[in-house]
Formats: sequence, C-alpha cells, structure tokens
Amino acid sequence: MRKNIVAGNWKMHKTYTETLALLDDIVAQKKETTAEIIVAPTFVNLKAAVDKVASQNITVAAQNMHQAEGGAFTGEIAANMLTDIGVQTVILGHSERRAYFHETDALLANKVDTALKHEMRVIFCFGEDLKDRQKNNHFNIVEYQLRDALFHLEKENWKSIILAYEPVWAIGTGETASPEQAQEMHQFIRELIAKVYGNDVAENVSILYGGSVKPDNAKEIFSKPDVDGGLIGGASLKATDFLAIVNAI
Repeated sequence: MRKNIVAGNWKMHKTYTETLALLDDIVAQKKETTAEIIVAPTFVNLKAAVDKVASQNITVAAQNMHQAEGGAFTGEIAANMLTDIGVQTVILGHSERRAYFHETDALLANKVDTALKHEMRVIFCFGEDLKDRQKNNHFNIVEYQLRDALFHLEKENWKSIILAYEPVWAIGTGETASPEQAQEMHQFIRELIAKVYGNDVAENVSILYGGSVKPDNAKEIFSKPDVDGGLIGGASLKATDFLAIVNAI
C-alpha cells in the first residue's frame, strides 16, 4: 500500500540558526499523522537537521546530488557524503534544477542510478511548462520525462522511487492548476507505470503534487484518489502552514 507523504523543499532558504528554529517549531506543533513528513534543508544544514529530528518521525532529504562517486567536481555533493551523515532520501530533477542548471533526463537517469546504488530513496520531479500545457502537449512531455529518466529501472527499484509531478506552468506564473487537473495527470502517470511495470508497481508508488500547494487548497487536492501528498515549496518555510498541509492529508 502506497504511503501519504508531505515533503518540504526549503530551497536556498534558512540559515543554520533559522533551520534549527523552524525544526523546533515543526516538532512542537506537529500532531500524530500517518503521513510521512520530509524536510529538505540546504546542504550545509543537513547534518544539523538529521540530529535535530532523529527521534521525531521526520525524514531529512537532500535537494540534489551529483551522479559521480567522487572526483574533481568543485561544489558538488556525492551520494556517500549524504548517506554518511544519515541522509537516505534525495530530490532529483526539480524544475529549478532543470531550468537553471540545464539538467537533462539523461543526466537524471545517471543520478537516479547512483542514488539507488547507494540504497537511497529518490523523490523524482518532472512536469510540463506553460507552452506545453497551452499546446496540449503536457501528457507527452511527462511521458518522455518518465521514460527517459526512470523506465530503464528494474521493477524492484521502484520501491525506492517517489514521484513528484510539478506543473511548472502553475508555479509563480499567475496560472492556477485545479485539483481536477492534478488528478487527471496523476491518473495518467499511474496508468502509464501500470502499462510498463504492472499494476502492483503502479498502485504502490506514491505520486506527490508540487503545484503551489497551500493550507487553503491542500485538503481538496489531497482528496483526489491518485494524489498521495505534496512537494511543498514556500509554504514549507513556516511551521504553521506546513503542518496545516500535513494535517490536510
């Protein structure tokens, strides 16, 4: 049975002091939940976060990872550097990494392979931008992204994959994605996986929605049958908002 997950991607926000303060607020305010709570601080604050929430049923994830085992890659982070400090989950393929750092599906396939080699769990992000949605090409774009980056995996690898659909056109553009549009795409994704890997894989993979989820729309979005949680950006930077989203599931 797939699990419900709410993951907070803090991006390039929060200093060391602010990270600890936000985690204190989350720990103090969180209620019992069957959903998994994930937070993804910046690299320099990962170890502090791991230590802070070690006994709190909160998972710490990295926002990115290099595909190489090590070497002359200034400024990059290898998988074993993450696992050695207790980080076992990594976000790969975020729309900002694709847009600003030109990460391709071929590169992301290599990153996924490296993460799985180190027995890490991957939150894999994908989604179409506004021009593709306007051209009614959104299903094709999503299918290509999944096929090129993930469909080389063996069936058993999928137990370590979490999907996060990001309608890039609905993030910071003034456009709004409806819960029905989220469900339509999530259903398409699940059916696509079923065609390639079978219903057992499709029904057990968690598919998160990453399209500007907020406390006032989370409950309706999460009520859709193929939406298993959210990858939360700005709303994860305030404990009350983030936990309101967690509680909505």
